[in-house]
Amino acid sequence: MRGGSGQTRALFGSGPFRLYLTAQLLGGSGMWMLRMATDWLVLELTGSPAAVGVVVALQFLPLLVVGPLGGVIADRHDKRHLVLGAQTASVLVAVTLAALTLTGTVAVWHLYALAVALGLVAAIEMPARQVLVNEVVGDSLLRPAISLANAVSQGGGLAGPALAGLVIAEVGQGWAFGINALVGVAVIALIAAIRPGALRHVPTTGRARGQLREGFGYVTGRPHLLGVVALAGFMGALGLNGPVVLSTFAEEVWETGARGFGLYNTAGAVGAVVGAVLSARRGRLRVRTVVLGAALFGAAEVVAAAMPTEGAFLAMLVVVGAATLFFLTSAATYVQLAAEPSVRGRVMAIYSPALLGGHACGGLLQGWLAEQLGVRLGLAVTGSLALAATAAVALVLRPRSRPHPPDPRPGP
Repeated sequence: MRGGSGQTRALFGSGPFRLYLTAQLLGGSGMWMLRMATDWLVLELTGSPAAVGVVVALQFLPLLVVGPLGGVIADRHDKRHLVLGAQTASVLVAVTLAALTLTGTVAVWHLYALAVALGLVAAIEMPARQVLVNEVVGDSLLRPAISLANAVSQGGGLAGPALAGLVIAEVGQGWAFGINALVGVAVIALIAAIRPGALRHVPTTGRARGQLREGFGYVTGRPHLLGVVALAGFMGALGLNGPVVLSTFAEEVWETGARGFGLYNTAGAVGAVVGAVLSARRGRLRVRTVVLGAALFGAAEVVAAAMPTEGAFLAMLVVVGAATLFFLTSAATYVQLAAEPSVRGRVMAIYSPALLGGHACGGLLQGWLAEQLGVRLGLAVTGSLALAATAAVALVLRPRSRPHPPDPRPGP
């Protein structure tokens, strides 16, 4: 079997994979840019961290409601067409936000309603885009392709907010929404350029009526897989609260406004590059690797909350970004590779709502804590809870932890 460097060269030698990977980077960046610009606009209109928590919740709660159904749809329908349709809807949301903001007619209820629309789009698009990689590459390259695609997507998720902050500081939220619409158009062009004939169809199993139940049964019947999904939910609720935390630090602690908000997200994005490198260098992926990433994530948040100067805070944000990317990439890659190809869409549609649905609830919690306790103590509390949750999951999984299943065998 070829080594890691040979597999990487083979992947980058594939035209469809290069198109897919670029779409992952732009798609992740654009989606989070749109969300961050919306969050910052809510803070400007209301002056309330709790209101930011509400809009964050509305962005992600639809994933809890319809996310698993999105996985069934991804397993049974053309994933390329699903991604194209969802990206088109996302562009329409961005154009609407740009028009409302640039004309000065935007109201908080507009942002709440469009946040729900964005969440519904993501519920369909995310599982389809995540498992499309199965059809882009062959079985022998699947593991490095999934790892690389997850690293790029998560890195884009940290780069998007950084770019949003810089654009908002220079030209305002309206143009940030407009730029996001252009990014969405570029993603549509990239996915459309992947010829259907270059894709490998992965058949599904079972009847449509029972497939949602089958997906849940598949996850709950595998303790190591269920543990990683549960850990993702805890980390989403107790750790992934950057929109609330960083916007409040920028406004109330360091008084740096939108420029500081962009700077803090940029620091996290720099750390994400480090986390991506560390994640890519891992050989065999174990449950304890994911648990370690979660522990580092929670600890970094607690330390960041206590930083006495803005410079020290920035330095810790680099560490937080690295730990975040390491955990997210390890968890997503583990879940995808642990699932059989025929149910991978449904499994990812359970994992993603657990992670991002937890993020929705965590946004409300972090916003409330920031108003009641202050953003520093609120961040320290959620970071400590994340550590406690990680310890609990580690204790439950310890007797059952085992190496990740071997790489899929090459196709015939």
